[in-house]
Amino acid sequence: MIGRLTGMLAAKAPPQVLVDVGGVGYEVDVPMSSYYNLPAAGERVTLLTHFVVREDAQVLFGFLTHEERATFRLLIKISGVGPRTALAILSGMSVDELARAVGLQESGRLIKVPGIGKKTAERLLLELKGKLGDAVAQPASVATSAQGDILQALVALGYSER
Repeated sequence: MIGRLTGMLAAKAPPQVLVDVGGVGYEVDVPMSSYYNLPAAGERVTLLTHFVVREDAQVLFGFLTHEERATFRLLIKISGVGPRTALAILSGMSVDELARAVGLQESGRLIKVPGIGKKTAERLLLELKGKLGDAVAQPASVATSAQGDILQALVALGYSER
């Protein structure tokens, strides 16, 4: 298992990067949240990785933080969510935003991610509830809770979140 890569960032082309480690170039798929925080090509980079082996491909996924990798691993354990979908979720929202959406049971935020439909969003909310740890922001007051309920009701009626 490849758990981490440290080397020179040889090339960047979303969502993939090429990391040169001792003369061997590793193609690594990264979420856009990590991609935007990568150094310039030619600079040193360290990526935490998750290696997926299928009968038709071997794919290496990379992350800049432990939280992103742990969340990715939680996501791919959910039925119907593969590595590409998990990468799309992490590209569409940060780990904190995902934790907030799960904590507040906001399926509307998940549906905005390309490739996530209503059923998948509901499954994600159900499966991830209580698993994302302390990152879940609980409402600080009754007013905040009421505002969240009002916002959810308006979104359900067809209004945009703005």
